[in-house]
Parts: sequence; C-alpha cells; structure tokens
Amino acid sequence: MNNRSKSIRLRILEAALVVFFLIAVGCGAPIPQKGSASGKIRTASLVLPDGPVPAFPNRELNVQEYGGIGDGKALNTEAIAKTIAACSDAGGGRVVIPSGVWLTGPIQLKSRIDLHLEKGALVVFSPDLRHYPLIDTIYEGQRACRRMSPIYGKDLIDIAITGNGIFDGSGHAWRPVKKGKMTEGQWKNLVASGGVVDGRGTIWYPSAGALNAESVLAELEKNNRTPRMEEYEAMAESLRPVMVKLHGCRNILLDGPTFQNSPAWNIHPLMCENLTLCNLTIKNPWYSQNGDGLDLESCRNAAIYDCNFDVGDDAICMKSGKNEYGRKRGIPTENVHIRNCIVYHGHGGFVIGSEMSGGVRNIDVHDCTFIGTDTGLRFKSLRGRGGVVENIHIRRVFMKDIPNQAITFNMYYGGEAPDPGGETKPAEIRQFTVNEETPRFQNVFISDVICRGAAQAVALQGLPEMPIRGIELKNVSITAKTGLSCTDADRVLLENVEIIPARGPVMAFRDSRNVTIDHAACPPGAEVFLSLAGNKTDGIRLLHSDVANAKKDVDFGKNVRPDVLSR
Repeated sequence: MNNRSKSIRLRILEAALVVFFLIAVGCGAPIPQKGSASGKIRTASLVLPDGPVPAFPNRELNVQEYGGIGDGKALNTEAIAKTIAACSDAGGGRVVIPSGVWLTGPIQLKSRIDLHLEKGALVVFSPDLRHYPLIDTIYEGQRACRRMSPIYGKDLIDIAITGNGIFDGSGHAWRPVKKGKMTEGQWKNLVASGGVVDGRGTIWYPSAGALNAESVLAELEKNNRTPRMEEYEAMAESLRPVMVKLHGCRNILLDGPTFQNSPAWNIHPLMCENLTLCNLTIKNPWYSQNGDGLDLESCRNAAIYDCNFDVGDDAICMKSGKNEYGRKRGIPTENVHIRNCIVYHGHGGFVIGSEMSGGVRNIDVHDCTFIGTDTGLRFKSLRGRGGVVENIHIRRVFMKDIPNQAITFNMYYGGEAPDPGGETKPAEIRQFTVNEETPRFQNVFISDVICRGAAQAVALQGLPEMPIRGIELKNVSITAKTGLSCTDADRVLLENVEIIPARGPVMAFRDSRNVTIDHAACPPGAEVFLSLAGNKTDGIRLLHSDVANAKKDVDFGKNVRPDVLSR
C-alpha cells in the first residue's frame, strides 16, 4: 500500500472513531465553533514533524540458533545475549524471538539492533530478583540505585523493539499492593498466595525482605542521607526497576509489541532523542504501585501514536527531572507529538509532572480517548520543583466516566491547596519568594474536548506568587458533578465552553485576573453561573453569554468589588 493510500485510510479511520465516540456518549455532534471577541485563541497545532526512524542491515538472527529454548522453563538470558552480540558484531540487524514462552533475565540492547518478537512470542522476565544486578541510574527524576531493568539500553544509536509478541515483566514478584485498591476477595487471594502484610494490615509485600527494605530506605531518605552500596544491597528487594529503560539513546523505534506487568514504570525513555512509539499495547493491573504506562523524561523529538494504555498510574506522562537535580540537568522534554491513543485506566490520561524541573515545552496532543481514567488532562507540580511548562497544544480529546477532574492543573501536588470556595485563611497569606524553585505553567491551549461524566469538570490551581498563565479552553463540553474552579490564575480565556454541573456554580474564580468568558453556555436550573471570590480577583469579562437559565447569574464573595466584572 502506498503512502497516499495509507494517509486516506488513516483519515477515514480517525473520522469514524470521532463519530462513534460522539454517538456513544450521546453528544450527537461536535460543539459548534463561534467567533472569538478577543481574537487571541491560538489552539492551532504545533508543527512537529516525526523524527527519523532507525534503519537496519538486512540481517536476521534467531535466538534458537544460539541455544534459545521457548518452553517457559529454560532460562534464555545467555542465549538472547549471545544472539544480540553476534548480530551487533556483524554490523547490526534483526534479532528474532519466535513463538513460544521465553523465560529470561534482563535483556541488554546494543546499537543497530531490532529486537523482533514474532506473533505468539511471550517473553517472561524471571521473577527471581537475583537475576537483576544493582546499577546506578535515575528513577523518579533523581539519581538512584535500582535493579537493572528487564529491557535496558544506554548510549545507543538505532535501536528498535518490534513485532506482535508480548513482554511480561513479572511485576507481581516486585510490587507492593495496597489493600484499598482491591476487593475483599482479591485481597484475600493475594494474602493467601504468599508474601507478607505490614503491621497495619494495609499493604502486602512479595517478601519479608521487601517489607523490611522499604522501611529502611524510607528512614534513610527521612534523614537525608545517601545509602552506601552495601546498604543498597541489603535493600535490593525494594529497588524495583522500570521495565524498559532507554538512557541517552538516539533513533528509537518501538512498534507493535505488548508491554505488560512491569515492576514499576512500564516504558521510560530518559534523555533520548528521535523516538517513534506506535501500535503498542501497554498494560498494568489498575492496582499496580507506580504502574505508569509511558514516562518520557528529558527527551526531544518524539512521535507517539496508535497506542493503547490500561495501567495503574499515569498513562502518557511528560517529565524532566526532580527539584535541584532536574534543574541542574536542565534538559527539557520537548517537541512531542501524541495522537490517536486510547487510555482505559490510569491516574491520568495525558499528564505533565510532577517531576518537570527541567521544563516541558512544545507538546502537541490530539485525537485521543480516555475512558475511566482517574483524571483526564492532568498538569501537576509543587513548590520546590521549578521548571517551565509552556506551549502545550491539546485538541480533540474525548472522555467518559472520569472519577475526578476532566481537566486539572494542580500546583499543590504535595497537598495543602486552598479551598476554592472558601475565604482566604491566614496560612494562605504567607508570602513565598519567586525563585528557581517556583514552577511556571503557561501558554496551554485546549480545544474541542468532550467529556461525559466526571466528578469535577475543570480545576485550575496556581500559586499566589506564580499564577498559571495563558490558559485557553475553546469548544469544550463537560458534564460533571461540579463545575469549573479557578484559583490564582492570570490570562484565562474560555470560549464556547459548556459546563453542566449537577450542583454548585457553573464557574468559580478566586484570586484570578484577566479572565474572559466568551460565548459560554449556562445549563437550565444552574444554582449560580459565575462565583467570584478573593480580593485579588479582577478583570473578569463575560461576553456574548446568555446566563438567564441560572437561578443567580453572579455571586460576589466577600471583598470582591462588583466593578471587577464587565459584560
């Protein structure tokens, strides 16, 4: 099939998916687009061409030729390593793992290697933790000592993992499980399977060693002391690796396989360049601790498309290091194009943060569907991170059954956020200095979003000393239990936004300024359309919006002057 035929087929498929979703959620048609009085909407797509795809010599080596046995019993670590080495020594090519069950320890990739799983190939990484040596690496945005990842590559060029097989990380041998995330029957079966439960009876661990090691590590971190290597050895059962770690690599292709049941995060490209991830299925149990799908950290030039996620933590996540370590590294995640992805479960569908201290910029997300994710579009950080998140363009995202917020910006990821509906408390008046530790989120453009069912439609939460700035929502329709809340924000534009809450105000702003609400829809019987609070609230414009359906159009809170609103 030529490229033109492929393009036509893809457009037809995209259109069919959009129509199907609209019918499924009962929308009937997209929200009509109306003109903007401000003329400042900038939700057009970024121009982010996909990066180069690696090419390989026409050479193919089969792991069976080097002693591999796919019976699910024989350990194939050495056979796979020999095959990769032989292919690399010959100049590169494809290493084939045929159909069968392939038990193995960690697989270390080499440059110019395409690791290819044929249909029917199931690679099961050994649940014996001793097969994974301790290495100096980076985890959750900081230097760390962890076990080697089941799939590992560092400082490589031209690498690929392709085919239609499955990688299983044997995460059950590594992960603790919280009782609150399981049904009573699941918890009972898990405890009966072995392992130990902590003293409170709330967390199950695969072994007593894992339980003890985690408490020792927590105590060392509490005392702000880096453990010695011998101490790490004693804690090794708790040092869970990500399943796929690609560190400092260029020209990467992941196309086709399923990656499931990871010990911690699933796929973690770190400081990589020119990545293409497509046609992947990324799975973890929904209760899996740190069970992220994809964490792109300090990477540039990435295309992520036609992937399905069903995971236990954030699904598609942009990161760039944590706190001082991330700021000193100073490598942003940038130039990322995400399209045509589906997320079934996860803490967030598309996420930025909270480890974003090196910055995140120039991200384009479109034509994605989130079903049952805890939150939909999730932006998170806190004081101490620093970093700048900017130029984020999101359009045509469809959501259903979101237990928390459909769209959320949370600069208090560590907690202690002020109550958007209450009065300012003395603790919230504390002055914070703006410095390198202050996170900045600005210029985020979201358009053509439909969500049917959320606990809250939108939550925009900045910091008093650093409001989130330049947030634009256009052609958005959300049904939720509660509406839109916005605290400590500047330059917010809501155009053709329809929020349908079951209770409370449709939109509530506190200590926010320079807000334009243009062509907004007010659902019949709304208690209050617009609630204004906080003595810093100013410059609120309500344009071309019929709010007659509300029982009360505007509620001015204490210390809010009526002249802050113009219409």
